[in-house]
Amino acid sequence: MMSAVLSNPNHPEYGVATIPFPIPHDQYTYCMELLKALEIGDAVKADCKVVAVDSFSSVLKRTEMLTVNVEELNYLAKRLESFDTGEAAQFQAMAHKLELFELKDLINLTFCCQQATVITDFSDLAAVGRDHYMNLHGGSASVDELNALDGEKTARRLIENGGGTITPYGVVYDNGMKLEQVYDGRVFPCYYYEPNVITVAVTSKAEPEDTEHITWLYLPMIQEEIDRALLRGGITDPADVRLRLEDSQLPNEVDVLLDMEYETLSDLNELAETTDGLSKADMEKLGAVVILAKPKSAVQIKNLAESLDLFDFAPGAHTPQEYGKYMIQQSGRFEYDENLDAFYDYEKYGTERMNEEDGMFTDRGYIAYKGYISMEEVMDGGQSNHMEMGGLSR
Repeated sequence: MMSAVLSNPNHPEYGVATIPFPIPHDQYTYCMELLKALEIGDAVKADCKVVAVDSFSSVLKRTEMLTVNVEELNYLAKRLESFDTGEAAQFQAMAHKLELFELKDLINLTFCCQQATVITDFSDLAAVGRDHYMNLHGGSASVDELNALDGEKTARRLIENGGGTITPYGVVYDNGMKLEQVYDGRVFPCYYYEPNVITVAVTSKAEPEDTEHITWLYLPMIQEEIDRALLRGGITDPADVRLRLEDSQLPNEVDVLLDMEYETLSDLNELAETTDGLSKADMEKLGAVVILAKPKSAVQIKNLAESLDLFDFAPGAHTPQEYGKYMIQQSGRFEYDENLDAFYDYEKYGTERMNEEDGMFTDRGYIAYKGYISMEEVMDGGQSNHMEMGGLSR
């Protein structure tokens, strides 16, 4: 989306580092090493001089020659990457109007610039009026409201009342917008930049439970990102943290089992890393597996997620007949012939399989364990150890 050339303000002779923003997860450690070599890139301090900025938001060039914090610049880039053309115009025009330079102010502007109206094309006043009406109503309006609206009249009234400021990004009307301090300069507000498996709210036990000083972690994350985020939140002792599960893409059966009072960030991160990228079908299967195996921790759930192939799952099956029908028709283990459907005894086959298996019906379907070691050993990591010994050890 953008890149910035950064240097050490006290030692320009050290050279520069060109960093892409938002920093890709797989390049985060490398980028931090580049900055560390210049003795800059602190998680909290503003120690990076912006030599040059290359961004679609040309207004950010006003940060050139300023000394900034790299994490603030990364967060701002994430916020801006989600903006559409209209929001980008609102942000740039208001940044110019308010003469904002500091990253804290620019970050806070991303949370309120949508209230402003920017006119870049005066040839379609009806569209300008509709946009202005929506800006005044939180960015949304019903179809009936818009159909009843005289957009051209609304636009003319806006223009004739004055109050517009000419900027390189269009004529902007602030509509009474206030630059609220959503970001306090230290703890970043919760923001879902991209899909993630588990979102954890981390607070210090020294703070009250309802504290607003929350460090948001979007797992899975590399350890350095976690450490730097905690450092920004003033948390240096892992034993000092209070965890709360804020959001999860895992099955509900998993969420209810996670006791955040006893879980650790490292275990939760490993669980998120293991389940990241699982298909919808595998997530559904994991939900059923958890009901059958009854794990008691994130570690045990992670081990089950790594061993899904040890379980047979018939989604949607709630009777022996439905189980038998799934296995014969959809499991891929038989050459099913629909012309012979009347001759299949699905219930008998399903019942026979169930009598030979360690399985059960769940809300998600029928799940059965087919491994060679106990499920308890699988949950304790025995499956991976068993596999390391070689297939013949079975």
